Amino acid sequence: MDKPSVKCALISTLIAKHKWGTPMDRDTLLSLSAIGNDYPTARTVYDDLRGASYITYRGKRGIELNSGAFAELADVLYYDCNWEKYEIQSRLKHYEGIEKHDWA
Repeated sequence: MDKPSVKCALISTLIAKHKWGTPMDRDTLLSLSAIGNDYPTARTVYDDLRGASYITYRGKRGIELNSGAFAELADVLYYDCNWEKYEIQSRLKHYEGIEKHDWA
């Protein structure tokens, strides 16, 4: 499994389990994500995600989506994860600027 696939699986799980103010620690996120047996890569990708603009790192409590950076997250989902626009629109319900998002 390559890194973009693992990254997309982790992000997808974060979106599916997103609750305001509820970060997810690494072990929980990895156990819920569709990463197969690629735990070493997933741990590395988790560490990389901690520094992403669309992620908020809460220390030992884990990571959560940064709702103020949904535009960047939408770009990652579209370009890196190959999600369709309609899928992004339906899953990022709290992205208030999505109708004006530049998909170019």
